[in-house]
Amino acid sequence: MSNRIDQTFARLNAKGQKALVTYIMAGDPSLQETETLVLEVEKAGADVIELGVPFSDPIADGPVIQAAAERALRGGASLRKILRTVASLRTRTQVPLVLMAYYNTVHAMGEAAFCRQAAEAGVDGLIVPDMPPEEAGPLEGPAAATGLQLIYLLAPTSTPARRTMVARRCRGFVYYVSLTGITGAKLTNLGDVRRNVDKIRRATDVPVAVGFGIATPQDAAQVAGIADGVIVGSAIVRQIGEHQQDPRMPERIGQFARSLKSAMAGSAASPA
Repeated sequence: MSNRIDQTFARLNAKGQKALVTYIMAGDPSLQETETLVLEVEKAGADVIELGVPFSDPIADGPVIQAAAERALRGGASLRKILRTVASLRTRTQVPLVLMAYYNTVHAMGEAAFCRQAAEAGVDGLIVPDMPPEEAGPLEGPAAATGLQLIYLLAPTSTPARRTMVARRCRGFVYYVSLTGITGAKLTNLGDVRRNVDKIRRATDVPVAVGFGIATPQDAAQVAGIADGVIVGSAIVRQIGEHQQDPRMPERIGQFARSLKSAMAGSAASPA
């Protein structure tokens, strides 16, 4: 079942371009501003937008995204309100939207109810960092039935057998975590990233996007020469936190996203 994520990667691939995937913590600093930010980064060139669902006990997130989750929770953000925000956005944009949520949040609503309501709101994909594919059975059926694409993570430490299994079960794109650590750490070894992306590609035709450690336009350009998509999270969330009192904050974030996309365009012809 083709959805907005598939269509976006196919369109970009046909033009020899790579996808810019941006991450925003939903509700930071408010859900109304989240809507503004989504529209701003889309206008700046973001091809897929991840919306983080704030959670009190994250395991994959570094201090920048943890602080954003705390701000969002203090502001009253919840899964149901975020789904209403997505439904509101769908009246103004068709950019692919992916929720990044911890499993407890999904389980509390009920897997079938969550998938149905997320799809109805206009969510395209779902990333659950603490849900290994081996335990995803209760979610995979409802997700497939509603067209919600489950995106799994692969790490540098994944074994060949696991890499093949996870890659083949991914829908939308494979999320390759470029380093062993938390979000916000620094990307250092591009040679390893290239080798592992090549190995993943041999296991699946699904696009491979690389995240964690991509903080600058130069980082984005280098990774765009390797992968099908470049995921930028902490660098954006940090600027949202630093400038949230500035009425021009969404515009600033848009300018940063534009600089990332522009840098990526210059390296799109690099061999993958």
